[in-house]
Amino acid sequence: MNYKNIAIIPARGGSKRIPKKNIKDFLGKPIIAYSIEMAVSCKLFDKVIVSTDDQEIANIALEYGAEVPFYRPQELSNDHCTIGPVISHAVDWMENNGSPINHICCLFATAPFIEEDSISNAYNKFIEKEADLCLSVASFPFPIQRAVKISKSGVIEVFNPEFINTRSQDLEESYHDAGQFCWGTKHAFRMDSSWLSEVVIPFVLPRYLVQDIDSLEDWKKAEIMYKVIQEMNNGI
Repeated sequence: MNYKNIAIIPARGGSKRIPKKNIKDFLGKPIIAYSIEMAVSCKLFDKVIVSTDDQEIANIALEYGAEVPFYRPQELSNDHCTIGPVISHAVDWMENNGSPINHICCLFATAPFIEEDSISNAYNKFIEKEADLCLSVASFPFPIQRAVKISKSGVIEVFNPEFINTRSQDLEESYHDAGQFCWGTKHAFRMDSSWLSEVVIPFVLPRYLVQDIDSLEDWKKAEIMYKVIQEMNNGI
């Protein structure tokens, strides 16, 4: 079989800031379940693969409908490994044990706000523009040109003093990786750190659907946001 699209969800064990982050309970089920269930239900993917080095994560992934056809090697499971080699390893394994793959969507395990429409609309844009990558992004809520830092002596310093008196509406809008998904070709994922040399297009998400989860404070905020969104969707 020639797989047209596959979803790959990287989910290693050994998270330090939030223990067992990828399978920690998020409002009643492991957080990775949200990404898996969305990928399975959207019908865009021939395969939904979880790339992990952890048996507990693998068991949970299988329970929620993903496939775990291999275990990720240890050299791709440390704190310093970037996403490109992880995706490339998964693609190489699949192709060495089946058929060529056309397109890949890297879905992140801690992204409960991923929506089917976002995935499908981003895919359509990715195909239409013939891009190498289509990355989910969101706008910063405050101009990054006006950012400040706290010096070693404890005082506030401005990163870009030339913009300190510029009106916010006169500053160029800036964006950041939303941490939800990225569509791409095999070549682009293999480039890894050289993504900026490829044709990378954005898929802009609304800020209320984006929350980075790197601390327990982030986790609590995400749960609150998720509850509010569900209440809105249910007309409560």
